Amino acid sequence: MLRVEGLRAWYGEATVLRDVALTVAPGEVVTLVGRNGAGKSTLLRCLMGLHAGQRGTVTLDGRDLGSLPAHRRARLGLGWVPDDRGAYASLTVTENLTLPPAVGPNPWPLARVYESFPVLHERRDSAATQLSGGEQQMLALARVLRMGARLLLCDEPTEGLAPLLVARVGDIIRQVRDQGTAVLLVEQNLRFATGVADRHHLLAEGRVVETLRNEEVRERESELLTYLGI
Repeated sequence: MLRVEGLRAWYGEATVLRDVALTVAPGEVVTLVGRNGAGKSTLLRCLMGLHAGQRGTVTLDGRDLGSLPAHRRARLGLGWVPDDRGAYASLTVTENLTLPPAVGPNPWPLARVYESFPVLHERRDSAATQLSGGEQQMLALARVLRMGARLLLCDEPTEGLAPLLVARVGDIIRQVRDQGTAVLLVEQNLRFATGVADRHHLLAEGRVVETLRNEEVRERESELLTYLGI
């Protein structure tokens, strides 16, 4: 579904990504793991067309995204779930879900969203500011699915969440994966990552230095945690 080749990115004269290459298949969950400043979030922003200073090839289903802006990429099925969740604070849950247009090829009806995210149905008339961190994360995931995303770009979806909510986010990612949606996930929680993902790309100084399977991550967990400074 997604192929990235020779991706470079920079801020001013500082190079952040150096010749990154990776792929994501339909229904596959792939994580980006690395220390703070390794370029993980910048990589997601590049894929979504939100970072101007970049060069390389990004294709979705064989189509070169080139210089397409973010809204055109969204129409093709890319869904952006930022680390700040991006909710419209003064709007209700239902308004947050229905205000953005359904632009992707396979938008979820609101009924399906509420079936998959029952907590959002319970809080449908609540303002986004009244939601807990976990509920806001559910809202961020649900919004891009309702818009029709086939590939989710998720930036630290479990950061700051209680263990029960981390488990619920994992359930949602596995659910959408089983329905054919792909996920590219920035994640520092290695145990969570191995519970939802198929492969893991380790970024260091803007490069993919290793691609690890789940069993390799588990075998090297102590080493990787030390490397990540966790």
